[in-house]
Amino acid sequence: MKRVFKLFISNVLIIFWVFSSINVFAEPFKLPEKFVYELTWTGIKAGTATLGITKDGEKYKIVSTAESADWVSFFYTVEDRAESIIIKSDNKEWARPVNYKLKIREGKHRKNKEVIFNTNNKKATYIDHLSNEKKEYDIPESVYDPISSFYYVRTLPLLVGESVYVTVFDSKKIWNVEVQVLRKEKVILPAGTFNTILIKPILKSEGIFSRKGDIFIWLTDDNKRLPVKMQTRVAVGSVIATMKEGYY
Repeated sequence: MKRVFKLFISNVLIIFWVFSSINVFAEPFKLPEKFVYELTWTGIKAGTATLGITKDGEKYKIVSTAESADWVSFFYTVEDRAESIIIKSDNKEWARPVNYKLKIREGKHRKNKEVIFNTNNKKATYIDHLSNEKKEYDIPESVYDPISSFYYVRTLPLLVGESVYVTVFDSKKIWNVEVQVLRKEKVILPAGTFNTILIKPILKSEGIFSRKGDIFIWLTDDNKRLPVKMQTRVAVGSVIATMKEGYY
């Protein structure tokens, strides 16, 4: 059972951190923006997750969290948080990440890492706060962390049958993530009925980007591109995240 829930939580993290490099300086984003999701596994509530962005001066903070439900925490506690700080770049078409933090508690597993980006010098400093590892890596100028790449994808033209790509620094490597635009669908959720565009990221990297099953994300088919539903297959059944509330 623990193995099933470990895989469940890993895929939840993939869902919420698979995208997030951001162009918050162009509409449709209105700040602050926050979404609250109910996480279910084979139809049973197994946790909650949040995804949001706020502004503090010239900086923008994106935060994603995932917590297990009480009955899951009885034998496998999950308390995860990812945070990305981005700042407007000289190129007004996109923002650059400056700091990324990931803190994970999953059963006995712990992770506490940080990446400091210096895109002007094309360098990223990786820090593991548990092992005291610190190392510098070369990066391209246009690169994102896992939590800052999703909002970027939300700003792109999404045409059915065509893929978009985003460059991500994760697990000490550079990954060129393909996002397939599959089709348009109408979905009925507790939060309402939405016309959506269904996308599917093709993941190749390690860590939270490891490919453990196909992932599908439903974005509203309008200029807001709200992430209203997400789903990923696991060893037994599927993990589904549905938006139950939000302000945007």
